[in-house]
Amino acid sequence: MNTRRSYDIVADRYAAEIDDELLAKPWDRALLGAFAEQAAGGPVLDVGCGPGHVTAYLAGWGLDVFGLDLSTGMGAVARRTTSLPFATADMTALPIRSGAIAGVVCLYAVIHLDPAARAAAYAEFARVLQPGGLAMVAFHVEDASTRMGGRKTVTDWWDHEVELTFHYLDPAAETAALTQAGFELVGRFDRAPHPGTEHQSHRSCLLARRP
Repeated sequence: MNTRRSYDIVADRYAAEIDDELLAKPWDRALLGAFAEQAAGGPVLDVGCGPGHVTAYLAGWGLDVFGLDLSTGMGAVARRTTSLPFATADMTALPIRSGAIAGVVCLYAVIHLDPAARAAAYAEFARVLQPGGLAMVAFHVEDASTRMGGRKTVTDWWDHEVELTFHYLDPAAETAALTQAGFELVGRFDRAPHPGTEHQSHRSCLLARRP
């Protein structure tokens, strides 16, 4: 079993659990709003879009946005619950022509990749972005059981057998990886978890621009 199959199995339950989570996440909404203002000059890609709730939120800002996810099950849920375009794709090999995109959002999806795969994904983000295009990448940093730089493997999720590895990432190291991929850091926002709304992990969001 792998990441794709695991998310296929839990897609419907996952969507039900997080469908309205942005309502209780003011900092995420603020960052997405700032991103939307900066990336309004062309198409926007939501990478690792899951059930499409962030894709739909960005569309509400008037963006021309479409979602990509490794899981076909997640894409099916997203198409069923929104009127937006979604496709199945691996973020380390995006099916997008170079320089076609004004902005890339990737929230809590690179956490399933090892360092080499994250570097490949960041290189793909840079490739598909227009000059001046903006990337927004968010990830878990640490929680009560896993420190920064560690990883956690989950084999049971909502009574389903899965096989998922979650990497808890160092913001400084991810900034360096984005820089290596050709980005310039625009900003970094670290936050504590919202009580009762989400997994209780400390998180970081990096905003980086392709020169």
